[in-house]
Amino acid sequence: MKRLQFMSVRILQGLLALLLIATVNFMLVRAAPGDPVSIMAGEAGASDPQFVAQLREQFGLDKPLPTQLANYLGHVLQLDLGFSYRQQQPVVDLILERLPATLLLTGTAFVLSLVFGVGLGALASRHAGKAVDSVITVVALVFYATPLYWLAMMAVLVFTVQLDWLPAFGFFTVGADLHGMDKVLDIAQHLLLPALTLALFYMAVYARMTRASMLEVAQMDFVKTARAKGVHPSRIQRKHILRNALLPVVTLAGIQAGGMIGGAVLTETVFSWPGIGRLMFDALVQRDYNLLLGCFLFTAAMAVLFNLITDFVYTVVDPRIELS
Repeated sequence: MKRLQFMSVRILQGLLALLLIATVNFMLVRAAPGDPVSIMAGEAGASDPQFVAQLREQFGLDKPLPTQLANYLGHVLQLDLGFSYRQQQPVVDLILERLPATLLLTGTAFVLSLVFGVGLGALASRHAGKAVDSVITVVALVFYATPLYWLAMMAVLVFTVQLDWLPAFGFFTVGADLHGMDKVLDIAQHLLLPALTLALFYMAVYARMTRASMLEVAQMDFVKTARAKGVHPSRIQRKHILRNALLPVVTLAGIQAGGMIGGAVLTETVFSWPGIGRLMFDALVQRDYNLLLGCFLFTAAMAVLFNLITDFVYTVVDPRIELS
């Protein structure tokens, strides 16, 4: 009963948050400079005021802003994200078409960053104050402070242009007509550079947080008691320290897992990865309001979903926590 009540309250809170986000996004996008109708008319080579007025009426841009907002929220409540007047397709179809590529990229980057980040953080805490700790801390700080787009461009320059080890652009080799395992390996080769680039920043965050959390837990009384009883240091590190130090890491990972989808815009743009981030960038350049708002709302919904999942993961990591 407590779990059902908890889920109901959190889902309701998430839906209210999404409505607020949809409203704020709508107002911000409408306040941005540029007019999609003027851009479309210019591309069509027609500046006739009558033609522009027809376009505004066709896309509902001739109505007052409050009316446009009310119509938009009404469609959102019906799970209708509108129609892309640039792509001539429903927004939902465009997002679902790009979703697998984004989930593959962000999912791979998330797993890599979490596994290597926690592993390096645990290694640094075990050798605190030694050379290994210093090297891991400096490397993590460098990757944390380096802009993501610069890492992406350097990765292309080194591993594609100079060494010619990995492909830099696209989802697969165009025209190769691969099937089965050959196609899987080809996609994996194209995935490696963007996934590693996206993972490096988050890996640095998790490494630093894991190290700090484990050093804090190592000073607690129950760890000192385990040492006094003669428990093997590796078991203390793994069973006593790491497990209790993971809670803040899980918290941060749950928050960033949803945000990583929207944060992949730069990575997908640099590597021409056909995901939602690249779709969002194209919609921004083309002033495709409905598509841009749909991408914003979808990424916000993913963030809310991952936050809800994180709350349940808490009880697995630390059974002392109860849902209430």
